[in-house]
Amino acid sequence: MSLLRDWTVSATVGEFVGFLVPAAVGAVLFDSAAALPALMAAGVVEGSVLGWSQARVLRHRLPAMSVRRWVLGTGVAAACAYFLGMSPSTFYETWSAWPVALPVALGVVFGVALLASIGFAQWLELRRHVPRAGRWIAWTAAAWLAGLTVFLLVCTPLWQPGQPWWLVAVIGALGGLLMALVTALVTGYGIRQLLTAQDPAASVPRT
Repeated sequence: MSLLRDWTVSATVGEFVGFLVPAAVGAVLFDSAAALPALMAAGVVEGSVLGWSQARVLRHRLPAMSVRRWVLGTGVAAACAYFLGMSPSTFYETWSAWPVALPVALGVVFGVALLASIGFAQWLELRRHVPRAGRWIAWTAAAWLAGLTVFLLVCTPLWQPGQPWWLVAVIGALGGLLMALVTALVTGYGIRQLLTAQDPAASVPRT
């Protein structure tokens, strides 16, 4: 069984299917006051589906891992990521009155936290089974940076004012599919690197 292949296929499908929920929510509630909480709730769904799609592959290599903790952590982290990503535009009227240095610094902190959120949540479980699991946070941050970059490069020029919600959603879904593939590939290489160096006893929970 090829870990990289199975992980990439499963995580791509999982992230794409999960992303359809916030893509539809964002298209319908764009510029609505309810957009942020609705997207956070949708993020829980997206993250949970992604987490399950990863765990179904990973548990064959780490039979002692808790699928429940992995899925729950990924879902909560995805909701936090949406909060961090949407806050600058949602609260623009508030922070735009601040001295320039403050929102810039806060934006950097939010950006780093967003990229590290899912990796950190999954590290809490992965560290119980894999040595030097902290590297997973860097791998997932790099994966999401690459994936979000692809998403923005594809969707930004295609999204135009006045488009019907279904077209906005279709464009978002296209970008989401490419984002899912990129993040799955990068994290696939990352998890393979971590497990290649793994001691056979590493699948036993660590205290």
